[in-house]
Amino acid sequence: MRMHKFCRILGTLLIFNLGNTHVMAIEEPNYEVVKEWENASIQIRAYSPRVMAVTEIDEGKNNGFRILAGYIFGGNTREQKIEMTAPVQQTMDGPPEMAFMMPSEYSLPDLPTPNDKRVTFREAPAFTAAVIRFNGWADLQKAEERWQKLKTFLVNQNIQIIGQPTLNQYNPPWTLPFLRRNEIIVPVREMLSST
Repeated sequence: MRMHKFCRILGTLLIFNLGNTHVMAIEEPNYEVVKEWENASIQIRAYSPRVMAVTEIDEGKNNGFRILAGYIFGGNTREQKIEMTAPVQQTMDGPPEMAFMMPSEYSLPDLPTPNDKRVTFREAPAFTAAVIRFNGWADLQKAEERWQKLKTFLVNQNIQIIGQPTLNQYNPPWTLPFLRRNEIIVPVREMLSST
C-alpha cells in the first residue's frame, strides 16, 4: 500500500520534471560486475564511491521522495536544479530512509545547502554488493521475498553479508510492469566457495 502511494508521487514529480531531466538517459551508480549467476538474476558488483542525499521516511507517510525531489528541483540555497539519477533507494531494515544518488560531477563540498533541514548528505565509500534483479511492481511483500531468496543464495555460496539490504527502483510508475527494473542490494564480503 505504502509503495503504491510512493510510486504515484514518483510519477507525478517525474512528469512535472520531464522538461528538465533526460528520463531515458539518467545517471546510475558506477560499478563493475565481479561475478554473475544469470539463471538466478544475481550479481556481485564492485561499486565506486558516491554521494547521496538522504532523508528519513515518516512511518505511514511517503514524504521522503517529495523532500528529496524538492531539494534537486531547486529547494536549496542556490535555487539550483540537480539532475535526477537512478535508482531511488529505500532501506528495508533499520531506520526508514530514502536516498537519491547525486550526479558524479558533484563532490560533497560542491552541493548547495538544502533549504529543508530533513535533507542530509552521506558519502558512500567504494563497496562490494550482492544484487538480485526483478521486474514488476516492487511492493513490500515482493521485495521481502526477493531479499529472502538473495540471502539464502548468498549463504549457500559462502558469501558473507556485512550490511543491510536496500530496495532500489529505476523506473517511473508509467513503465509497463514487465519492463520495470528493481533490485535488492546488500553489502557483502565475498568468500571463497568450498565447492
